Amino acid sequence: MKISLPRVGTASGLLLLALFLAAALLGPSLAPVDPLATDVANRLQPPGAAHWFGTDALGRDLFSRVLVATRLDLGMAAGAVVLSLLAGSAVGAWCGFVGGGLDRWVGRLVDVLMAFPLFVVAMALVAAWGNSVSSIVYATALINLPFYIRLVRTEVSVRRNAGYVVAARLGGTAAPRLLFGVLLPHVLPVLAVQGSINLGWALLNGAGLSFIGLGVRPPTAEWGVLVSEGAPYIITGQWWLAFFPGLALFAAVGCFTLLGDALRDLLDPRGAAEAAHA
Repeated sequence: MKISLPRVGTASGLLLLALFLAAALLGPSLAPVDPLATDVANRLQPPGAAHWFGTDALGRDLFSRVLVATRLDLGMAAGAVVLSLLAGSAVGAWCGFVGGGLDRWVGRLVDVLMAFPLFVVAMALVAAWGNSVSSIVYATALINLPFYIRLVRTEVSVRRNAGYVVAARLGGTAAPRLLFGVLLPHVLPVLAVQGSINLGWALLNGAGLSFIGLGVRPPTAEWGVLVSEGAPYIITGQWWLAFFPGLALFAAVGCFTLLGDALRDLLDPRGAAEAAHA
């Protein structure tokens, strides 16, 4: 029996998503040891039966810290993506529907924002707003806005003169209802794909900010913080300190990338037809 690679990727993505959601919801109650509890006598212990991922420089159980960090990392990424998706969709939809000078000015502003290295912009914003979870969420949401504005603006511009839109307009449908009740639902599949892929990027952005010291502060368990704390010990042989948090981050980003690809294939009629032929 032949199994297509897209189906394997979709199943893998769904399995990883289920595991990460379970870890995010139940992580603190499933952690075998308090993630903040220190045990200097057992510092830098390699992975074993007592400590599955080993211990860090203060003797803290690394498995518990990686597990508990799942809720914080996924929460920051999800919060940033939801904020940018809602705000960007509203702005982009209105610009694409109205057109004219507003559309041109917003388009130019989006082009200017996308010309800057977005991670550098996020660094500047978090440095200005302070090291906190909320700063990471708002900064990540802000630098994601141009993607959603441009995407929705383009989709709405293409559809605003479609037959069903003209019929609704002739039927007396008000502009806000026409936009958000008739046009925008047709853009939701594209937004779902973009949002899923952006979740992985938002995870990397939050972890990257924490890694360079501009995000979550120790001793809070967060994947970027854990990789940053473990990186100096790689050259002395304590590879597990950075490996397991990095592996968790890699798996989470891969999970959302696989899900984004699966959604794109599912919602793209041409892709679905090709998959049916394969």
